Amino acid sequence: MPTQVIMPQMGESIVEGTITKWLKKAGDAVEKDEPLFEISTDKVDAEIPSPEAGVLIEIRIGEGATVEVNTVVALIGEVGSAIAAPAAESLPQRSTPKAAAPQELVQEAAAPQVAQAQGRIRSSPLARRIAKEHGIDLSRVAGTGTGGRIGKEDVLRALTQTPIQRAAAPQAPQAPSINLTDLPTELVPLTRMRAIIADRMVESVRTSPHVYSVYKVDMTRIARLREQHRAAFDERHSIKLTYMPFIAAAAVAALGRFPIVNASLEGTKDSLAIRYHRNIHLGIAVALEWGLIVPVVRQAEQQSFAALAHAIADLAQRARTKKLSPDEVGGSTFTLTNAGAFGGEFGMPIINQPESAILAIGGLRKEPAVVTDAEGNDSIAIRSMQYFCLGFDHRLIDGADAGKFMSEFKNVLEHWDQGIL
Repeated sequence: MPTQVIMPQMGESIVEGTITKWLKKAGDAVEKDEPLFEISTDKVDAEIPSPEAGVLIEIRIGEGATVEVNTVVALIGEVGSAIAAPAAESLPQRSTPKAAAPQELVQEAAAPQVAQAQGRIRSSPLARRIAKEHGIDLSRVAGTGTGGRIGKEDVLRALTQTPIQRAAAPQAPQAPSINLTDLPTELVPLTRMRAIIADRMVESVRTSPHVYSVYKVDMTRIARLREQHRAAFDERHSIKLTYMPFIAAAAVAALGRFPIVNASLEGTKDSLAIRYHRNIHLGIAVALEWGLIVPVVRQAEQQSFAALAHAIADLAQRARTKKLSPDEVGGSTFTLTNAGAFGGEFGMPIINQPESAILAIGGLRKEPAVVTDAEGNDSIAIRSMQYFCLGFDHRLIDGADAGKFMSEFKNVLEHWDQGIL
C-alpha cells in the first residue's frame, strides 16, 4: 500500500497549513527524511521531510492550497508504481510563458554559483515572490545564506546590478542598495505567515492590557566573563559563547522565584483563572527573512548553562533553515526577544499569547556610569550597560510583581556566580 504524506501539525494550536512549494514532482524518487515540500503556518515556514523512501506517485494538494492538519497531500509508493496525473482542481494554474525581457536575456548569459541541492534551488518564500514579481531567474542568483540559500537581499542585489555586473562573477556579499523605482507599484498581498502574525498581534493587544517596565543592567561582569571564557567554551562545546545564554539563565532564575510571571490566564471574561506552569518553557523569538518564529527551549529550569546555550543556538539555526520539528514550536510560557540586535536601545514588545509576559533585550553599550566602592566613594567608570524591557499583562501581573522579577533578573546578571564551562 502507498504511504500517505499528511499535512503535519506544526505546534499545539496549529489547525491548518499552506503548501508553498513542492520540492519534488510526481515520478521523482525520494529518500526517507529528504525534504519533500515546504509549508507555511502562523508559527513557522518549514521543509517537510518524506516519511518513507520510494517514488512520489501522486501529489493531491498543489502549491498555494491551505488544508487542515492530517490532510493527505501526497502518496509515496514503491519503485515502479503507477504515477497519477496531477488533479487540475488541486494544482495551481501556470501562466503562459511570455517573451523574454532584456533583463532575462542578460540573466541567461550569467552563470554565478547558485544554491542548488539535488537539482533544486534553495530560497526563501519572500525571495521567490520578489523574483517572480520582477522576472528574476533564481537559477542565476548567487545565494549568500546558509548552504548558499537565496534570501531577499540576494534578489534585491540582483535587481540593482547593471547588466555588466550581472554577467560578471558574483561578488562578495554586500549590503544591497535598493532602488525604489524597482519596487512593485501595485498592492502586494501579505504572505500567509505575515497575515497571521498581523492577526495574532492585534488579538494580543485586544486581549491583554500591556504595561512595561524598563531596567538598565550593568553587564560589565558578564562581558568580562564572556571574554575570558569564550575560547575555552567554543573549544569544549563547539558553539560560540554569546550573551543570550546569560540572559536566558537569569530570566529562568527570576521566573523560578516569581512564578506569576510564568503563569497564564485561562477561561472566559467572567470566569478567568490562573494557570501556574510547573515548567519554564522558554520561547526565543527568531527573526526570519519572511516573518517571525518562536522556537521553545523545553524545561529550561532543568538545563545547565551550556545546555541552554546549545539549545538556543541550535533552535535559532534550524528555525532559519526550516528544520524545526512540530514539538519545537509553540507551548512557550515566557518569551525572550532581542530588540537590540539591530542597534535599538530597547523595545516594547507585544505579548506572545497565551503567555502573560515577554522580555525584550536592548542593545549593549559602553557608557560612563557612577560606581560606588565598598567605602561609599563615588567615581566615574566605563561600564557595559544594557536596557531590558518587560512587557506584561496587567490583568494578572501587578507592577510590584514585575518590579520584583526585574530586580531579581538584574541582580543575577550583575552578581553572576554560576559556572559557565
